Amino acid sequence: MSEQSDPIFARIARRYDFINTLLSFGREQAWRRRGIVHLPAGRVLDLGSGTGAADPVLSEFDVVGLDPVPEMLRLSPMSDRVVAIGESMPFADESFDGVFSAYVFRNLTSIDETLAEIRRILRPGGKAVIVDLGRPRNPMLRLVHRIGSAIALPLAGLIVRAPADYWYLHKSLDKLPPVEELYAGGPLTVERTWRMGPFGFVYGAVLTK
Repeated sequence: MSEQSDPIFARIARRYDFINTLLSFGREQAWRRRGIVHLPAGRVLDLGSGTGAADPVLSEFDVVGLDPVPEMLRLSPMSDRVVAIGESMPFADESFDGVFSAYVFRNLTSIDETLAEIRRILRPGGKAVIVDLGRPRNPMLRLVHRIGSAIALPLAGLIVRAPADYWYLHKSLDKLPPVEELYAGGPLTVERTWRMGPFGFVYGAVLTK
């Protein structure tokens, strides 16, 4: 999905979930669950599935996990796993009822291409639910959050002996526009967006075909 981030995730695969739990104060699954309630029943693609951290909260669905990093995917408990990129997915048209993606979109090479692929593989009326991180909307809170992540993320990287890799993750938070603007005018209809977490730095979006 990204030539820059994929080698990073390959290096930190075994420590990735531990650091996510630490940095989110154990809330990352709650943020996933808040999005998953909007998914339709049936077959769901976990896009950017990584180590399969979403598996426990996707248990009621028929799930396929897709990720470009085999080192991550090998650690996943999901039985149906595919190594591929979001910009070119090896699935037939209209083969999924829903797509779920958590903490992935800011690392994509092309969001436009990925959204077009999501639209292609979704059945009519299907939904894509996206949960990711960004900066707070308020300018003052955005500055405070930027300073905090510049300190916290490299420190987290030191714990797993990868400070440079987590500096990249800090910079990725500034890569995209706010969720309120990011998906507008794309190939899918924005049904709703919301914010979660301290300062609202976590967002959710429901997109409909």
